[in-house]
Amino acid sequence: MLRKTLFALSLFASIGAQAADPVVFLSTQLRPLEAAQTVRTVILKDFKPGAEFVPEQPAELVTRLKAEAQAGKHTISLIAGVHGELQPLVPEGILTPLDDVAAALKDRGFAPDLMSLGKFGTDKQLFIPWMQATYIMVANKKALPYLPKGADINALTYAQLAEWGDALQKATGKRVLGFPAGPTGLMHRFFEGFLLPSYTGGVVTTFKSPEAETAWTEFAALWKFVNPNSTNINFMQEALMTGDVWVGFDHVARMIDALQKQPDDFVAFPAPAGPKGRGWMPVLVGLGIPKGAPDVAGAKALIDHLTRADIQITTAKVAGFFPVTSAPLPTDLDAGNKAAVAAIQKTGAAIDGIAALLPVGLGAKSGEFDKAFLDTFQLIVLRGQPVKAVLEKQGATVQRLMTETAAPCWKPDAASTGACQVK
Repeated sequence: MLRKTLFALSLFASIGAQAADPVVFLSTQLRPLEAAQTVRTVILKDFKPGAEFVPEQPAELVTRLKAEAQAGKHTISLIAGVHGELQPLVPEGILTPLDDVAAALKDRGFAPDLMSLGKFGTDKQLFIPWMQATYIMVANKKALPYLPKGADINALTYAQLAEWGDALQKATGKRVLGFPAGPTGLMHRFFEGFLLPSYTGGVVTTFKSPEAETAWTEFAALWKFVNPNSTNINFMQEALMTGDVWVGFDHVARMIDALQKQPDDFVAFPAPAGPKGRGWMPVLVGLGIPKGAPDVAGAKALIDHLTRADIQITTAKVAGFFPVTSAPLPTDLDAGNKAAVAAIQKTGAAIDGIAALLPVGLGAKSGEFDKAFLDTFQLIVLRGQPVKAVLEKQGATVQRLMTETAAPCWKPDAASTGACQVK
């Protein structure tokens, strides 16, 4: 234990010898203006010598780091991104192995499966987990009396959600289900991580399957009960708090304001299940150091800071992302965060759960992949075009992207040799 403690101290002691320049910290997460400001003024407040938090679009992450590596001019010392965003950096040899950091921080109690994801199938630790989240449902308590008879809110099916929406429309005269289908909403993640895995058991390989046809057909029928303003909703919390939506789906970080500001008005629960199970998307954000980083010692010190128990708890409180370490949640955690944590735990523990990872290996083509799902939604659900024909056309687009990037299949699709195939 003494040797490990001395090693950890030596690893991070150089922070005192750092120049006054802040550590440049590039992140694809917590990009919205308010969230980014919270990172700067709360999460990074006490980090010395300071950190410059730089939000970056996911599609630009790989491009920027590859350009810096090729030019031999490095400006970024620490990067943060979800698992699938960091994976394309591995074959490019851009990520610095962090086995020394993992050893020094071992007592933080990182979940073994999360650490394993940070190795990308190699024998090296290429990122350190930072925070995690998922997507959940939130309902106004006024909606609860209209739940289908016998339905368990923590084990709903898509059929029951449609029945619930129908009952709410009849009772209120309004369409009060909500999805984040606005210009900067996360609707594509609903299709990639929830709807299609629940109906087909896959994402890419099953894109144009008969089961996918059923999923889109039934979702189009459910859309009759969805607030038409959903195509303008980017953050579901706002629509929930105004009462425009009574039952909504979104990323937990985009729900947390409603749960925190009006905890007595809302309940949180897992997304529904389909014929194959309860699809859900775990969101793991990792911290990596690019090779050639100008301040490696500062970056390692910042990893140490961000994974401290108190900072993990602070991140949960203010950012809607939850601990990746064994840091116990405080007893004084506000009611809104407690509700979010409970919904996340129920989602992860569901016996019919089907975990669907964020897209892996698509690099700069990730946006085109997401667009294929959004285009499918637009054509089938909003424009009423024939399901089979749309899936054939968009399936060809998905296959082209898989082939061009040589991206292998990711869960819940079975592992593939070479590019994932739409069957």
